[in-house]
Amino acid sequence: MLSPVSKSRMFVTCTLALTLGVAACASLSRKEKGAVIGATAGGAVGGVIGNQTGSTARGAIIGAVIGGTVGAVIGHQMDQQAKELRQDIPGATVTRVGEGIAVTFASGLLYDFDSDVVRAAAATNLRNLAASLGKYPKTDLLIVGHTDSKGADDYNQTLSQKRATAASNYLAAQGVSSARLRALGRGETEPVASNDTETGRQSNRRVEIAIYANASARTP
Repeated sequence: MLSPVSKSRMFVTCTLALTLGVAACASLSRKEKGAVIGATAGGAVGGVIGNQTGSTARGAIIGAVIGGTVGAVIGHQMDQQAKELRQDIPGATVTRVGEGIAVTFASGLLYDFDSDVVRAAAATNLRNLAASLGKYPKTDLLIVGHTDSKGADDYNQTLSQKRATAASNYLAAQGVSSARLRALGRGETEPVASNDTETGRQSNRRVEIAIYANASARTP
């Protein structure tokens, strides 16, 4: 059985084949394919992977894979940044994914109930994240808001978008270039646990941040 990462890479290949034509796709080297995918990170290819794996944030990271020597260098830098983030943003879950980093905040850590205003207690975590992004400038971010399934679908979608936007705006206010930031709400469509229990609903109420190499990092 293929792992989620293997499945994701397979979907990337299929998407490229549809986009470039099978012959063109077959003629590209791994590094060249990675460059094409990376050029659309957080966009169409990342969205396709996200739909297939159930994680838009993870899809953006995998969609930006470069591979080769450049990818190895980026991976090493991401290792270091992830290590620092685990120390600097307690309460968040920091996971290395491919050549990027996924940071997950429980919504309760960032916002009060039914609110999209960043809590004062969360400010330190986001300031520390912004400082890390300043130290490692060759990355872009996709910030994805999620809710549980309680309430109307449209309301949950709007709330998740507002929360992702609020986190993005806070990072921008801390000096992170808005060109590096993209906010997206996914409402209740990407649960990580059952919505039948309060514990599961708490897990589903979250904000995920995908950190992946930007165009300048892809230049050897």
